[in-house]
Amino acid sequence: MNKVILVGRLTADPVLRQTQSGISSCRFTVAVNRRTADKNTGERQADFINCTAWRQTAEFISRYFSKGKLIAVEGNLRTGSYTDKNHPDVTHYTTDVFVDNVEFVGGKSESGGNGGNQNYNNGGYNNGGYNAGNNGFQAPPAQSAPSQPAPQNNDMSYGNLSDFEEILSDGDVPF
Repeated sequence: MNKVILVGRLTADPVLRQTQSGISSCRFTVAVNRRTADKNTGERQADFINCTAWRQTAEFISRYFSKGKLIAVEGNLRTGSYTDKNHPDVTHYTTDVFVDNVEFVGGKSESGGNGGNQNYNNGGYNNGGYNAGNNGFQAPPAQSAPSQPAPQNNDMSYGNLSDFEEILSDGDVPF
């Protein structure tokens, strides 16, 4: 089983990119504190984990997360290697988390007023709100991205959520 769950802070604003075929991707780094402090200095050290998200998950991350925000990431670990262009005898090895799900973490101030428990899973909120594959809701259209080709072997439908509005404050929410 290859499963990774991380909770940490974004080290920079995520940048949304598009492949030539119009598929959205987002690479970002999460700083994850280690459980124990350094015995000599007493300081907690952090690991910096590279992550990659695709399609609607990438768009969601780039829209709702920014540098310093807490994020929970669920995905799988992928390794790779490449040869250095300047030194053909040097091979670099990479380790990345390919993101399946993300969640807001922390209180209202940490998540930009979005609560703290919504999650985004391959195109859908799973906390009683939105899941493109399992209920009648449809995915929101991409704002600045060109239309994406529908993935093969996937029966998800995409459409317009203009009847819904974004809640900027949860002061009126009864829970």
